[in-house]
Amino acid sequence: MSEHEKTRYSDEELLEFKKIILDKLEKAKADYDLLRSTITHTSSNDIEDTSPTFKVLEEGAATLSKEESGRLAQRQLKFIQHLEAALVRIENKSYGICRETGKLIPKERLRIVPHATLCIEAKGERR
Repeated sequence: MSEHEKTRYSDEELLEFKKIILDKLEKAKADYDLLRSTITHTSSNDIEDTSPTFKVLEEGAATLSKEESGRLAQRQLKFIQHLEAALVRIENKSYGICRETGKLIPKERLRIVPHATLCIEAKGERR
């Protein structure tokens, strides 16, 4: 039976995807924690003896860095939520089924984007 005829992935296949997702989830959470510590960390470098111009430039760079870190942290949190939702789909055995077409999303796509809920053809139609 080819992938196109199957209505869902086997338990063995789901287990393979679960491992991929758990690995990505672990890394994503570590990255998120790192970003959060970057945002909340206050610099201990003392710049009292440098020129006022340098201090203003440094504070501007620190603010930009904090804002950028905040945006990255938000994106990372969203990614974590998508991965956790994919784990739920694995548990209820609906993982890998395109929510638009009802067809199986190819394994190659799921290995690259394990939280995908659309096959390429459905994703292409949404653009």
